[in-house]
Amino acid sequence: MQTFLKGRRVGYWLSEKKMKKLNFQAFADLCRKRGIDVVQLDLSQPLEEQGPLDVIIHKLTDLILEADQNDSQAVLQVQRVQDYIDAHPETIILDPLPAIRTLLDRCKSYQLVHKIEDCMQDERICSPPFMVLNQECSQDALESQLRKHGLTFPFICKTRVAHGTNSHEMAIIFSEEDLKDVRPPCVIQSFINHNAVLYKVFVVGDSYTVVERPSLKNFPFGPAAPGLSGTEPGGLGRRCTSDRRAIFFNSHNVSKPESSSDLTSRDNVEGVSQPPSDDVIRELSRSLRQSLGVSLFGIDVIINNQTGQHAVIDINAFPGYEGVPEFFNDLLNHITSVLQAPGPDCPPAGPASSEQQQQQQQQQQQQQQQQQQPKGPTSGTAQSSEPASPGCCSVLGKEASGSPWIVEGDGALKGTRQRLGCNSAMSPNFQQHCVSTIATKASSQ
Repeated sequence: MQTFLKGRRVGYWLSEKKMKKLNFQAFADLCRKRGIDVVQLDLSQPLEEQGPLDVIIHKLTDLILEADQNDSQAVLQVQRVQDYIDAHPETIILDPLPAIRTLLDRCKSYQLVHKIEDCMQDERICSPPFMVLNQECSQDALESQLRKHGLTFPFICKTRVAHGTNSHEMAIIFSEEDLKDVRPPCVIQSFINHNAVLYKVFVVGDSYTVVERPSLKNFPFGPAAPGLSGTEPGGLGRRCTSDRRAIFFNSHNVSKPESSSDLTSRDNVEGVSQPPSDDVIRELSRSLRQSLGVSLFGIDVIINNQTGQHAVIDINAFPGYEGVPEFFNDLLNHITSVLQAPGPDCPPAGPASSEQQQQQQQQQQQQQQQQQQPKGPTSGTAQSSEPASPGCCSVLGKEASGSPWIVEGDGALKGTRQRLGCNSAMSPNFQQHCVSTIATKASSQ
């Protein structure tokens, strides 16, 4: 039975490319059949003039990154969105801006995944260890940090920023001889053999769809280098043949549905080869939704071919939803459910009464007081209170002193906790993350 929501207004802002790719006009037409008025937002003008709005759907990732690089137009456009959120805390944002910031930072999203896994205590889930390399350092120092954080060969180097063309440029490092090819700043993540299959989980509220895609092939074990055997205490565990060189690749191209190359070959499939467990995926997506307050995101999952464990290797904000035929219906059903949800967050769009304004002010004051209190260890987006790690390497949460990422609270909450939380004085190190890329090199592998 369809629900009719006459008088509700949904505003959206997507790039022209995103709108065309999704054919978003078809979604707008679907909403209007349910009585929902859909408005394409113009960020060159104040949003106040385009309201009232019950829901805002957006993908501001490009603009947020451009604003971080001091693009004056992007700064102004993002600020217009923030101004409307500040003035209308009752408006539902899909998704909250602090949550988008977390998903834009691979380090923060990986840290969140590990915290969620610790809470779930499910032996079927074991995501790979990772670390951050902020700047050039000696090979000895890098090897020491790799050992310290439990990383083994081969490992993957990724940009810290999880959005944009450069974010797909990656490298696989197989041995200490190739450590010279590591190009900081980057995130280093252990590679797990997974029989060349990637499972992309597309989440829309309570619904999700799992789509199988090609992925990197298995890489063989090989003789260990003296002193670095994985069986020795503190060893890096050199797992590949000694003549294999670093591979540079674009993950977007590798995981296209029609992708077919030597990198995605399934000739050496071995061990466990099975689809992900439905209840594991359901619990992972639910936990991420609760931790961040997000509704539109993707999870990249692989299955360890030795253990059968699930590993989360990336999370994406508002992905492309390719291979999800019911995306528009799922999105409309989710919007309908949040608009009908009881509570102060979902009143009809329009000017608030004096009593409502007073209640909103009281809620904001309570939220501000909560923000000033110490957060528990399970807070999904909280930075670690540990001091910054010395040297060039660090794990997220131990570099807060130089971090431009300001986490103002759980993205699921409204009011002041929906603030973007962007440090106006962006550190040169993070600006380098925004524009950096792992140089693509020819590889014969």
